[in-house]
Amino acid sequence: LQVDKYLYHMRLSDETLLEVSQRFEKEMEKGLGADTNPTASVKMLPTFVRSTPDGTEDGDFLALDLGGTNFRVLRVKVSDNGLRKVEMENQIYAIPEELMRGSGVQLFDHIAECLANFLDKLQIKDKKLPLGFTFSFPCHQTKLDESILVTWTKGFKCSSVEGRDVVSLLRKSIKKRGDFDIDIVAVVNDTVGTMMTCGYDDQNCEVGLIVGTGTNACYMEEMRHIDLVEGDEGRMCINMEWGAFGDDGVLNDIRTEFDREIDMGSLNPGKQLFEKMISGMYMGELVRLILVKMAKDGLLFGGRLTPDLLTRGHFETRFVSAIEKGRDLRTGTWILGVLGTGPERDLLLPAVRTARHTRSAPKDPLGPLILVPGCAQRVPLRPPVLLPPSFARRLHKTVRKLLPDCEIRFIRSEDGSGKGAAMVTAVAYRLAAQHQARQKILEPLKLSHEQLLEVKERMRMEMEKGLGKETHEEATVKMLPTYVCSTPDGTEKGDFLALDLGGTNFRVLLVRVRNGMRRGVEMHNKIYSIPVEIMQGTGEELFDHIVHCISDFLEYMGMKGVSLPLGFTFSFPCQQNNLDEGILLKWTKGFKATGCEGEDVVGLLKEAIHRREEFDLDVVAVVNDTVGTMMTCGYEDPYCEVGLIVGTGSNACYMEEMRNVELVEGDEGRMCVNMEWGAFGDSGCLDDIRTEFDVAVDELSLNPGKQRYEKMISGMYLGEIVRNILMDFTKKGLLFRGRISERLKTRGIFETKFLSQIESDCLALLQVRSILQHLGLESTCDDSIIVKEVCTVVARRAAQLCGAGMAAVVDKIRENRGLDFLKVTVGVDGTLYKLHPHFSTVLQETVKELSPKCEVTFLQSEDGSGKGAALITAVACRIREAGQR
Repeated sequence: LQVDKYLYHMRLSDETLLEVSQRFEKEMEKGLGADTNPTASVKMLPTFVRSTPDGTEDGDFLALDLGGTNFRVLRVKVSDNGLRKVEMENQIYAIPEELMRGSGVQLFDHIAECLANFLDKLQIKDKKLPLGFTFSFPCHQTKLDESILVTWTKGFKCSSVEGRDVVSLLRKSIKKRGDFDIDIVAVVNDTVGTMMTCGYDDQNCEVGLIVGTGTNACYMEEMRHIDLVEGDEGRMCINMEWGAFGDDGVLNDIRTEFDREIDMGSLNPGKQLFEKMISGMYMGELVRLILVKMAKDGLLFGGRLTPDLLTRGHFETRFVSAIEKGRDLRTGTWILGVLGTGPERDLLLPAVRTARHTRSAPKDPLGPLILVPGCAQRVPLRPPVLLPPSFARRLHKTVRKLLPDCEIRFIRSEDGSGKGAAMVTAVAYRLAAQHQARQKILEPLKLSHEQLLEVKERMRMEMEKGLGKETHEEATVKMLPTYVCSTPDGTEKGDFLALDLGGTNFRVLLVRVRNGMRRGVEMHNKIYSIPVEIMQGTGEELFDHIVHCISDFLEYMGMKGVSLPLGFTFSFPCQQNNLDEGILLKWTKGFKATGCEGEDVVGLLKEAIHRREEFDLDVVAVVNDTVGTMMTCGYEDPYCEVGLIVGTGSNACYMEEMRNVELVEGDEGRMCVNMEWGAFGDSGCLDDIRTEFDVAVDELSLNPGKQRYEKMISGMYLGEIVRNILMDFTKKGLLFRGRISERLKTRGIFETKFLSQIESDCLALLQVRSILQHLGLESTCDDSIIVKEVCTVVARRAAQLCGAGMAAVVDKIRENRGLDFLKVTVGVDGTLYKLHPHFSTVLQETVKELSPKCEVTFLQSEDGSGKGAALITAVACRIREAGQR
């Protein structure tokens, strides 16, 4: 009990350790913040190491490991031939004391000379090998191959080095010699080197820890948390410099009188307080101070204090290790002899054992940031050769107890940080080579301003062909007349019915249009399904079902027997000869009802109404969804003369001068033209910008060779383009570590909605990985970044191509009217435009860039094309009534 009073304050409870961990987390957050970093004790320094080894590294590398009076030069050969083999050769060189205290030029000249000697011995002086430089002194890094020395430690005092880039100094010394050349790729500290060494053998290793003479830790942090470095994508290794934790006083309540005495007698009082409580440089001294205090109080050595016991640093940390390792008391007796204190080892041993730092195994402060249920983390630990054998065991036990939801394994680094520096270099080389290979594959998808201008011009030429009577037949962009000759002017009024048919569900709507002071549109609608057997049955069954649903809706609205004008949105390819006549050219979207293709769908609808003999309707207009969208937005904005849909498919329409619409008689006024622009490129005019991935998607589609423009820009196909690129990357070893899963081989597995989700700015890469895992794709953080980049490139190209087409449209309207400047609004609908986080922005930027003489506003249609069909009907009724008057 008398002995215990000296040790009581060193026994830390789980609650205290948890509190220490929480304080540590706050300090980490301070260190990561740009505003709070200057006052943070844990500096959280960016290392610009952005990835850990994935096992595919390959090559011949050099490493320098400088951190003390000796330094190592290493040659590390890494081979990825299925065996994943690492071969190392190294040589240790001394740094004389006069060089440690001389000039920086002399020091780096000496290092360059030793490096030349090493290359000579291996007969590789003629090779320019990549080199990684482990420089274990406090540095500020600005990039991977630049490191500014903050201050010398460990006895070094070379002049003219502090505040300078150590890589530049080494390069100068090598260049001055002129007898060899190397490529210095990376500079790292020993903690990062340790993590990278172990990371090659275990790819779950994302944390590095050194507990020896001193202590430090590093780990892979999400870029979005690192305010000191620009960019939010991916991760970067953070050198914590955690030895200074507590320098701001947050550990004062657990520091003992012995800790304070050690600090006061150190070379840097008030600094590195956490390190002074846990590392090997101070542990023996801590034991000595306890022994002195106990001896003074008469509890040890008969109260005798020998000169050896009173000498600072005389009780070394290795004595603690030696006593713990000893199976009998002879070791303790020998150490007592060294201290000259006599044989009272029965008191010494329990004192030393108890003071061996129960508290030296605090909760891993990385805990809060890696606390994921079921997670597995590996922490490489450089062998703490000075520390007691129980240190590692207690450290592991403490971390696991305080982080029960994490599976954390500790791996000893056997090869030191020199190998790690080579691994950093190998990873950097792999990433650079893979990045270059990926960019080469993606390059054809990145369109230049000149290419987009060319697409615009080609679209314009195809539009002219479609409008011309003689060229219409060969045109891919059909420019179909819709017989919609006017947009809303605000005077429309009345009650109208609308049908909106374009898929397995359809809507019946009642649209009440009011003018004057009460101007506005009131809508009521009901959605009905179309069973598959009716979609693929007879046309009579299909239209009878539609009329049955209309009857149900009128009854639901209490309007049975009322005869109303009706607008019919029919979103299938049609040829129109009048506003109320649409000849179905071909069923799409899974419809196969017989007896409809080549027939007027308005006539089929009227026949079904007559068969029912319950009510009569005035079918005024049949339109497609693009025209409906334009009319819906045109009611809100009188400048709206263009309609655009970018969703599952894509199409556009606009108000063309009647004199240019050669398929319809008359030159007066304007008519809305349904472009059917999805077929742009079917003639081969886009072949020079189509990629192998576009070709693959087209060949396996339901309509090979058709709708090529649509297949490059619309939602039905973008996910499949991405999947094909990911397959190509994986086959070439540039993604998913070259492992192609069966899921990735499945057509259609990568839906376009995943592009929108993955590109969402608020979505962290952890969530991107979750999406990929949902698809059965096991990915790393690096894989997630690559997948996101592919999604960005594909979606950006789609938006740019769509913008080039739209630029052709608005410029044609401007030139039609002989204007120097045009102000026009485009009504837009479609899930890709509405839901993708960047599509609309890129589209608008492209139109502005390619049509600088047009001020184009994009207005989203909120109410769909059903409302547009009713408004077309309202406009037609207004014009009809005006004609009758």
